[in-house]
Amino acid sequence: MDHMGIHYNVWIMLLSFVLSVTASYSALNLICQVPSATSRTRRLWLLTGACALGSGIWAMHFVGILAVRLPFDVRYSPGKAIMSMLIGIVFCYLGLSNSLAQRMTLLRCAASGLLLGAGISVMHYVGMSSMKIEAQIHYYLPSQSISVMIALIASFMSMLLIGRFKDSPGFNRWKLYSALLLGIAISGMHYTSMRASHFAYDSWLGSNPSLLETDVILLMGVSLVTLFMFGISGGAVFLDRHMLERMAYHDPLTGLPNRHGLERYFRNWFLAGRPGAVFFVDLDRFKSINDTLGHDIGDMLLQEVASRLLQSVSPKGNVFRLGGDEFLIAEPDFTPEEAADEAGRILQEVKKSYRIEGNDLYVTASVGISMAPAHGTDRSSLMKAADTALYTSKDSGKNKFSMFDQEMNRHQLRRMSLEKDLRKALAQCEFMVVYQPKWDSLMNVTVGLEALLRWRHPEHGIISPAEFIPIAEETGLIVPITYWMLHEVCSQNMLWHKEGVASVAVSINMSARMFESENLYEIVEEALARSGLSPHYLELEITESIAMNNMEETVAQLSKLRNLGVRVSLDDFGTGFSSLGNLDEIPVNTLKIDQVFIRKSKMHSKKAIISNIIAIARNLNMEVVAEGVETPEQIELLQSLGCRVMQGYYYGRPMPVHELGQWFTDNAAAV
Repeated sequence: MDHMGIHYNVWIMLLSFVLSVTASYSALNLICQVPSATSRTRRLWLLTGACALGSGIWAMHFVGILAVRLPFDVRYSPGKAIMSMLIGIVFCYLGLSNSLAQRMTLLRCAASGLLLGAGISVMHYVGMSSMKIEAQIHYYLPSQSISVMIALIASFMSMLLIGRFKDSPGFNRWKLYSALLLGIAISGMHYTSMRASHFAYDSWLGSNPSLLETDVILLMGVSLVTLFMFGISGGAVFLDRHMLERMAYHDPLTGLPNRHGLERYFRNWFLAGRPGAVFFVDLDRFKSINDTLGHDIGDMLLQEVASRLLQSVSPKGNVFRLGGDEFLIAEPDFTPEEAADEAGRILQEVKKSYRIEGNDLYVTASVGISMAPAHGTDRSSLMKAADTALYTSKDSGKNKFSMFDQEMNRHQLRRMSLEKDLRKALAQCEFMVVYQPKWDSLMNVTVGLEALLRWRHPEHGIISPAEFIPIAEETGLIVPITYWMLHEVCSQNMLWHKEGVASVAVSINMSARMFESENLYEIVEEALARSGLSPHYLELEITESIAMNNMEETVAQLSKLRNLGVRVSLDDFGTGFSSLGNLDEIPVNTLKIDQVFIRKSKMHSKKAIISNIIAIARNLNMEVVAEGVETPEQIELLQSLGCRVMQGYYYGRPMPVHELGQWFTDNAAAV
């Protein structure tokens, strides 16, 4: 048995070191994509990095074997050779995943270094065991321990640096330093172990025909693995730059950048201390198109709108889809005048007709504009200001654009404050009910009352219903408020009956939300039962929009209430969009003429409308109540047209309970 030393080809050794550093840098570059990746792609980036590093370690090992000059043939067991590469990949995956923790402590660095160093070492010895040579390899523990320690210490030092670059996908010098340390760990461990190993040559050992010859096959294997390593690195980068980036940063329907793309755009390009404009664009009535024609038509309409927006912006402008029918446009270096001109172009383009699947569609847009730096210097502030301006456009009639100003901001802040306070107002007993009389002008008697809600805010005093009712409607708080009001009004009316103050029906305004709940009948029945009030002393007022929305269901609910004995009136008649052809199908006792017509009753056209409403009511056996009566001239006109029941400031303002009792006494006309 002959004991031999080992001789190396320096150039191949240098090649193996370059290969290990390149593999390490590629792997570190790939895992730097993990922090910014979505939850779906994190594991993909990590696995790709582990494959690059594990296969790089494997390739370096066998290139290092080629650098050794041995006087005998070297053959390999394919199974063990492949297993050694898989072991390296698994250890690399565990070590790299541990190194990407949000908070990198010294203990975590040590754990990551231990896993990587162990992977390098285990891979090396399994790879050595795959060699079939005419010699025996003797390992001496003290010497081999040094090679393992090199792998562990260098890996640990490499992991110590990872916190400096793990959020930097591009080139970073600390990433290069870390890759060099990993290269030292891989190459240092291999060559130290090989140098400390002793080969004892046995001339009687024969060849095993089932084993592979080395030279050409080993070179091909290493070359293929090296190509594979660079292939997955390059493929992953290509996938990130093109496919995954497009998936993450672009809207699949319109192809426009999405919210993630918007954040990146603002972070990297838009602001930079320069002026610019942000447009919030929201389509009007888009939901009705989706509901009537289906989401497929709606999606095609959104694609058309996106195309028109792209045509409307300047060459430097960018269009983003935020979701649903909301778009955002960012225009760098824009003045307010240019922003106003562009908003006008957008409105004109969007409202042109669309021909989709044989349907001629029409849709308009509302636009809110904010300017940088006047209204903010960051994405969040500018979007908030533009969104506030958008609400102003919506509230003022839609198909308009509004430029943000501080008054809008104050209005929005007050609205948010009121919404917050409204949620606890009912529990804190801040609501009160006031009553306005309905007067029979011929008999000079009170024939009814309308209950109206008021909010006594502890800081702002009495809040106008025009301000808080829309908030209550939007948030759904109107349902518990109306529930409370029904019980309050029924109980108060019953008390008046018992005290002999008045015996008239009291009407309460109903919200569309009450009909959506589909348990309005049960709520009304419960309020009547608790108070003991007869049903015909309660009247529910609905608007035309409520009556026409889901008419079949609304009529069914109203019919049940009418059968119970509750009265129903149609409020603000003539100002909505009801169909006269359906009016006779709605179970209504009373039509209320809106005060808009009464105020302008001197106009011949308004007088004609009032006359026709009275005629319609008379022919349908309905009662008529005129709202907003304030002058003797209006009373005289209404009486001449056949309307006798009136409501307005002339006869009485909305009054709280304690004032109304005195009013009844003073007028001595309650029945």
